[in-house]
Amino acid sequence: MESIKLFRGYGKVNPHLEDQSPHQQHSASKRRILIFSVSSILLLTLIIGIALATLIHESNSEPDESPYLSSSNPAESIKTVCDVTLYPSSCFTSISSLNTSTKPDPEVIFKLSLQVSIAELKNLSSLLSSFNDVNSQAALKDCVSQFDDSLSKLNDSLSAMEVGPGEKMLNLEKVNDIRTWISAAMTDQDTCIDGLEEMGSKFLDEIKAKIERSKEFLSISLAIIAKMQALLEKFDLKMH
Repeated sequence: MESIKLFRGYGKVNPHLEDQSPHQQHSASKRRILIFSVSSILLLTLIIGIALATLIHESNSEPDESPYLSSSNPAESIKTVCDVTLYPSSCFTSISSLNTSTKPDPEVIFKLSLQVSIAELKNLSSLLSSFNDVNSQAALKDCVSQFDDSLSKLNDSLSAMEVGPGEKMLNLEKVNDIRTWISAAMTDQDTCIDGLEEMGSKFLDEIKAKIERSKEFLSISLAIIAKMQALLEKFDLKMH
C-alpha cells in the first residue's frame, strides 16, 4: 500500500505553487536571482579585501632591498670596509676604538686606519731610536731616517684629507699619491730588516716583530685606499 501511495503522489506539483499567478512566480524568481547576485558581490568584495590586506602586510614586512649600504650603523660600515683587507679583525678592532662618527663612510674609515698606521710607525721609529747596538748602529739610524720620511708623507696624506664641510676628502690624484706613500713605507720596513740582518743586530727579532705589526696596519690602509672607488659605490657615494 505504501508503494502505491508513493506512486500516486509522484509527479504532483506543490499546490501552493499551482495557486500562484505567472506574475507572482516571475517576481519570486527575480527576488531569488537578486538575493543570489547580492550575496555573490558581497563574497567577491570580501575575497578582494582579504587579498589586498595580505599584499599590504607582505609589502610592509619585506626588508629593504636597496643595493646600497647605509652608513647609519657604524659597526656595519666599519666591518664592510675592513672586509676588503687581509686583516679584517685587526682592522675592525683598531678603527672601532677611534671612531666617533655616527655615520662613518669609507673615506672617514680610511682616515682612521691611516691614523692607526701613523701611530704604529711612530712607535716603531721611537723604539729603534732607543736601541744602542754598536754592531748595527748605522743600520738602526738608517731605519729611523726612512721611517721618519714615511711618517712625513703619511701625515701629509692626513693633512690633504682635511677639507671643509660637505667636501670630499679624496680624489683620484690623492688616492694615487697615498697608495704610493703607503707602499713606500712598507718597502722601507723591508729594507730596514735587510740592513739589520746584514749587520747582525742583537735586536733583530724584537724589531722584526714590531715591524710586522706596523706592516699589518699599513697593509690595512693600503687595501682600503686601493678599493676606495668600489667601497664608495657600495655606499652610493662617488669620488671627485
